[in-house]
Amino acid sequence: MLAKELYDKLNADFIKEGIKDVDWANRMPNLHKYLFPEFIQNGGMGLMCDFASEVEKVYTTVFLSDKILSRLLIDDVPNAMLFSHHPTNWDLKDHNGNYAATEEYIAKLKERSISVYVLHHPLDNFGKYSTCGTLADKLKIEIEQPAFLYYGAFCGIVGTTYCKTTGELHDLYSKTVGHKTSLYQYGNENIQGKKIALCPGGGNDMSVINEMIECNIRTLITGVSIVNDHSRKTHEFEKANHINVIGGTHYSTEKYAPMEMCKYFNDLGLPSEFIEDEPDLFDL
Repeated sequence: MLAKELYDKLNADFIKEGIKDVDWANRMPNLHKYLFPEFIQNGGMGLMCDFASEVEKVYTTVFLSDKILSRLLIDDVPNAMLFSHHPTNWDLKDHNGNYAATEEYIAKLKERSISVYVLHHPLDNFGKYSTCGTLADKLKIEIEQPAFLYYGAFCGIVGTTYCKTTGELHDLYSKTVGHKTSLYQYGNENIQGKKIALCPGGGNDMSVINEMIECNIRTLITGVSIVNDHSRKTHEFEKANHINVIGGTHYSTEKYAPMEMCKYFNDLGLPSEFIEDEPDLFDL
């Protein structure tokens, strides 16, 4: 498939009017010489690295981690595209969150004619392939409505769960993502028949919590839940307002979207493969 045809298709299907992003290019000045001009201009949506004229295979991922990029290079498949949710790597402990991918790997992708295409907020926006929708499906949450408008994208949902308690929901969460999750039991343990909120990744944010309180929702499923200097006031506010927080790491709460995107690419006649990464349990 001609690479430009694929990029145009993705742009039309996902980059909707009103959705913006967080000016990713400013976070990776050392990579500017590799970045597609429109990626710099539009805040970091769509084609990040224009390295291929044709695409014969697509790989999908959450982050541009060293593990992912090295695995891609080991496969040694030219004329490919890496579809990523984030245009960065992730490490909260040593890098304070998002940080630029390793330049050495990006240079090698260029040599191999492997493009990089990124959908951050456009993939967060509620829909068939969204981070919030796919995680809700995995947890068997009955979705009532999209919620938490951020940069023009609905990054979460409001719904109900068959779980009767936060403990039961916590156990389901751990079983679903395949590793331990966190539970900050600040509110009522009984959630039977009550609305809950889900906002993956960095959803433990005051804007999300304020919207939950307005809707009388007291349980949040999210990704990053650690208590640190950045989040301490949010946790104090949640505790004061009896908001339960259940965290599952940044990676694990967002991985189901790029996994689902493999179906999208397969439907276009492009073989696709999701590359597994490692959740950072420090997020919890």
